[in-house]
Amino acid sequence: MRRALLSVADKTGIVDFAHTLIANDFELVSTGGTQAVLADAGIPVIPIEEVTQFPEMLDGRVKTLNPRVFGGILAKRDDPNHQQTLAEHAITPIDLVCVNLYPFAETISQPDVTLAAAVEQIDIGGPSLIRAAAKNYRDVLVVCDVADYDQVGQALVAHSDTLPFRKHLAAKVFHHTAHYDAVIATYLTDEAKPDTLTLTYKRKEALRYGENPQQTATFYQDYQPSPFSIAAAKQLHGKPLSFNNIKDADAALGLIREFSDPTVVALKHMNPCGIGTDDVLERAWDKCYAADSMSIFGGIIVLNRPVDLATAKKMHQLFLEIIIAPAFDNDAYDVLAKKKNLRLLTVDFSAANDAEPDELVSVRGGLLRQERDEIIDDPATFQTVSNAQPTPEQLAAIAFGLKAIKFVKSNAIVVNTIDQTLGIGPGQMNRIDALKIAVDKAEEKPNYDRAVLVSDAFFPMADCVQYAAEHGIRVIAEPGGSIRDQASIDMANEHNVALVFTNHRHFRH
Repeated sequence: MRRALLSVADKTGIVDFAHTLIANDFELVSTGGTQAVLADAGIPVIPIEEVTQFPEMLDGRVKTLNPRVFGGILAKRDDPNHQQTLAEHAITPIDLVCVNLYPFAETISQPDVTLAAAVEQIDIGGPSLIRAAAKNYRDVLVVCDVADYDQVGQALVAHSDTLPFRKHLAAKVFHHTAHYDAVIATYLTDEAKPDTLTLTYKRKEALRYGENPQQTATFYQDYQPSPFSIAAAKQLHGKPLSFNNIKDADAALGLIREFSDPTVVALKHMNPCGIGTDDVLERAWDKCYAADSMSIFGGIIVLNRPVDLATAKKMHQLFLEIIIAPAFDNDAYDVLAKKKNLRLLTVDFSAANDAEPDELVSVRGGLLRQERDEIIDDPATFQTVSNAQPTPEQLAAIAFGLKAIKFVKSNAIVVNTIDQTLGIGPGQMNRIDALKIAVDKAEEKPNYDRAVLVSDAFFPMADCVQYAAEHGIRVIAEPGGSIRDQASIDMANEHNVALVFTNHRHFRH
């Protein structure tokens, strides 16, 4: 008769799995709570103490860490020396190990969990058992996932527990324990820049393809994704998200969290094409749409208020890829859901202001990690370096533009009023081209006479100030810091333009 060791924190399905094992000529050894569940179900089980000849101790911290257990798991069945050792010490081989681990991640996700409580959920014996079984997978079946019970049971019945199948289960163990240890390491680490960066993600879904159809892609999520994230979003309607959808939607969420008043953001290809703010959501939509009514076609829309019927009716008139909001009023949802492919998502905006983890960017051969650009540009810290002075409304408009420009690819220029973008020039190889794009989009729009121009980095030449002034811009904001700053200041004074240094650069590559 073969022997199986069962010791699970998650008892789901364990009774049925135990019945399957007994039906396939296994005797069962078990520990503590698992043993009690099996005994209550009338299943014969050998207590672990009978195997170890030692009682559980230290409040259950030590119960399976014993040569009679690990010898039975690790012994090679085709090695005469190993078999002789087992015989000399009266150790019975263990042919199947079914263990899942203490719920550490679930514990630390609870509000107000203490460090002491978290530490008690660090499993020691469990990872050791399944790692030992996985190491000896040629002779020992290892099961660490409740979802595998049926498949393993079927393999036992059909005698199809082949070497590739055992290797697959073993590899799953090492993925599982690596993930488990990474979560613990992250939780316990206080250093901002640890020598070893240990990351772990879980597969959320396979995507149809990546940026282009010839590229395969998969969406992995954090082990505890923020409620305010695409990974945690609830999709109410529409076809599955694509690789590009996910990237764009993530960028849109990053931008919308900059605004507290009712705001609508439209985004295309990782760049905002329109932003509107107002006391009334419908009017915020109107401003967002008017900002760039051409580029918004096929865009990603995110709103920081529940979508009402009036706003939904206007959005319904356009082809849009995704609409993200805290919620949709029932009648608004009914209107938007008439388009079967339109993706409607909700996220938890109550978590929008939570601290965000560092940004990670993959490069060939490595990974870049940086703090997110979460600086709040305060008009009180601005420095006006020109003779002309901005008004309080213009300073507030600069602050609005700086919120937007943090999410525009560099080189970036934004022309905007206090509550609306009018023109955005993204991702150009030189700043004057970005400025020309933004001004060209903006200068025919209403309220252009109230617009300010914001740059994500300093002007290397005075040509940007000159071009903006010649096209009616009266207020310009840039970080300053160029060795040619004085040339830009002189040009601003020549054209009676207010030039403001914000002292913060906002590159986005």
